[in-house]
Amino acid sequence: MTTKTPPPHPLDQQICYTLYATSMAITRAYKPLLDAMGLTYPQYLVLNALGESDGATIGAIAARLDLESSTVTPLVKRLEAAGLVMRRRGLEDERKVEVTMTEAGRALLSQSGCLNKALLERSGMSGEDLGALNRQVQALHEAIVRD
Repeated sequence: MTTKTPPPHPLDQQICYTLYATSMAITRAYKPLLDAMGLTYPQYLVLNALGESDGATIGAIAARLDLESSTVTPLVKRLEAAGLVMRRRGLEDERKVEVTMTEAGRALLSQSGCLNKALLERSGMSGEDLGALNRQVQALHEAIVRD
């Protein structure tokens, strides 16, 4: 006698799919605003990482965004070509590349508050509710990546 494997839960009942679909929807909502700023979403993330820690190395930016350095390097090069960041070799270790925002980069980052406003409007949630949801998702993330 063979046992039947139960069917998987429908996608809408799987948190992995809900988080994925929500992330994609947020990215689509941000796209016209980012296009107007001349940024891609990954470039926006790099600028935000630098907003938290200007003068970070490529490796530190990659670690903050949970990306590979080889993914971050072309993003930084494009941001540099746009005049938003500057790269320089580390003084103590020339293998490390430090990235700092230019005045234009800081000004553009300060304009990106429209993304949060758009998300609040589109979601219909209050800032407090959205913040609470974000803290819950962060706790889930921490629990999953914990060793």
